[in-house]
Amino acid sequence: MPTISIDQKLLASLLSKHGCDHDIADVEHRLPLLGTDIDRCDEEFLDIEIFPNRPDLLSAETLSVAMRAFLHNQRIHSEEVLNPSGIAISVDSEISKIRPIILGAVVRGLVMADDQEMDSFIKQLMEHQEKLHFALGRGRRRASIGVHDLSTLHPPFKVRAVDRNHKFTPLAMDEEISIEEILSNHPKGVEFAHLLQGMERVPIIEDSKGAVLSFPPIINGNHTTVQPKTRDLFIDVTGWDRRACESCLMLVALQAKERGGEIQTIQLTDCDGNEEILPNWAPVHHRVPERLIPTILGRELNENELTNAMTRMGGMYTGRNPATKEETSTNGTMQYAKPGEEMLCFEMPRWRFDLLHPVDLVEELAIGHGYEDLGIDVPKAPMNALPRPDDHLRRRIRTSMQGMGFMQIQSLTLSNDDDQFSRMRWKPFNAITRITNPITQEHTMMRHFLLPGLLRLLSSNRHHDLPQSVYELGTVVRDHVNSDRLAFVTAERVGGFAAIRGRIQAFLRDLGAENIVIEALPDNEGPWLAGRAARVLLKGEWVGCFGEIDPAISQTFELLVPLNGAEFDVEALKSTITDPV
Repeated sequence: MPTISIDQKLLASLLSKHGCDHDIADVEHRLPLLGTDIDRCDEEFLDIEIFPNRPDLLSAETLSVAMRAFLHNQRIHSEEVLNPSGIAISVDSEISKIRPIILGAVVRGLVMADDQEMDSFIKQLMEHQEKLHFALGRGRRRASIGVHDLSTLHPPFKVRAVDRNHKFTPLAMDEEISIEEILSNHPKGVEFAHLLQGMERVPIIEDSKGAVLSFPPIINGNHTTVQPKTRDLFIDVTGWDRRACESCLMLVALQAKERGGEIQTIQLTDCDGNEEILPNWAPVHHRVPERLIPTILGRELNENELTNAMTRMGGMYTGRNPATKEETSTNGTMQYAKPGEEMLCFEMPRWRFDLLHPVDLVEELAIGHGYEDLGIDVPKAPMNALPRPDDHLRRRIRTSMQGMGFMQIQSLTLSNDDDQFSRMRWKPFNAITRITNPITQEHTMMRHFLLPGLLRLLSSNRHHDLPQSVYELGTVVRDHVNSDRLAFVTAERVGGFAAIRGRIQAFLRDLGAENIVIEALPDNEGPWLAGRAARVLLKGEWVGCFGEIDPAISQTFELLVPLNGAEFDVEALKSTITDPV
């Protein structure tokens, strides 16, 4: 989860501008309900982890907006009309296949006490920008943000595609270099070059004099760098996901607005020739079937409770009216309302990227109203669990293994033919369940045996001291059916066949096995050393085999120490051993 550290004096200042007191105790006890985890809250700093579903809380300024609503019941929702900046952006049609979403905004008149305060704000702005790149931009793939000093620019702006030989002066450099050199040598270019892999032509944003503002999603031009003297900003956001780009644009603009800036619109002509005024500050309208409230929360909310709950979450309850047609979810396939059904209507800020479904609005109501006042209920369905038929046997197996000093492990159920059969000298006597589209060559099938996973584990722990004893009570898949097996292995300098036979006898004694027969195994049957392996029969039925691991097998797993182990069929043990309980 993203973590931010906020100066308590800054937070208090942001809240006091809107007539809200900053109570540290209130923050520490109530703010976690909003979707945060507080690591530190004292007179100096607030260190806070933001849950991934609330990227609108990733800066002190945007967090203070949410706190005004949640802690102080202050309405932050508004039908604010933004003034035009007089700046236009045109996008070439070629950009539609390179990076089609282009958005922008202007913020004028930041209010700062001095250059030092502005310098501190610039650092916070850059930190916010990078956290949004991570949380919403998916490493700048879905959305990337550029912030520029407007006073150095000459509108109107144009977004066009250029070849990789095009030159400009990138951030933190004093001379022009080509885009190919930026992608090969500049730290940011090397870090994000993969986003433009395979593209012969790349996007740039330039002003009316041909100066490059930005080379998205890589780096800005050097002359647009925000300085301590800067008071007017131009913000561009580019990417592939409209909602992610719009949220990034609005949150960065909101951060600047909380520092006294005025957000102004720009006129965009997109790559399809459509004209649009940005940013769109109008709220998003949501409709929720009224029946979902008691169904999910266990009680109904009256008009006053709906209003107060949604105000605390930064939105507004606008009333109710019946659905006039079948309303569907955002993917257009799942019906959640019928004609005539009563619908609750809400408006939420457009930057709330996390609101995708009516259930999300019900959760907002629950948080805003308070979970402690939703009433008490009991389960309507029987919740008594039934024990597994092999529960007692599995418990006794684990007790026996741990009593002999073995450590339980859990390895992957996915494996491959080489580990399961070729290396171990086992043959696939049962049908193999294979992965249709394996991600790696190591995970192409469901395992038949547990021992290969134990040997891989020991191979990864060669740097630890001996002896090492591990076991696994896990699932294998044979003939496309799950079954349980037990395997254990010991790496020790001395011991040999006598040691493993002693462990087998102790294990069978702990289980209460009777009519035990131990027979020698034929040579080269499995991973066992010739003449030093045996099978176990209980009541005439095969239940498992054990022995010393052939050094030729061990070496394929890069293990050069003596190994001995065993593998048992738990189903066979269950059928041949009486359950004393």
